[in-house]
Amino acid sequence: MTEPNNNPLHGVTLEQTLNILVQHYEWSGLAERIDIRCFKSDPSIKSSLTFLRKTPWAREKVERLYVKLMRTKRPD
Repeated sequence: MTEPNNNPLHGVTLEQTLNILVQHYEWSGLAERIDIRCFKSDPSIKSSLTFLRKTPWAREKVERLYVKLMRTKRPD
C-alpha cells in the first residue's frame, strides 16, 4: 500500500516537525497548545524528542498541531 502524496507528514522527521513548531510558536506557545511538561520545564529538542518517541499520544498531538500549522501556511 502506498501513502497518499498529500500526507503533510510524509518525509518529515519528528525532529523537523518539532523544530518547525518551536520556531513558529516558541516553547511557551507550544506548551500552551499541548500540555506536556517537557515543553514547560527546561525545554529542549533532545528531551522532547526522547519523550515524544516513547509516548504515542503526545506524539500524535504534536503531529496534529504540525499538520494544522502547515495547512494554514499553505498558499491558495
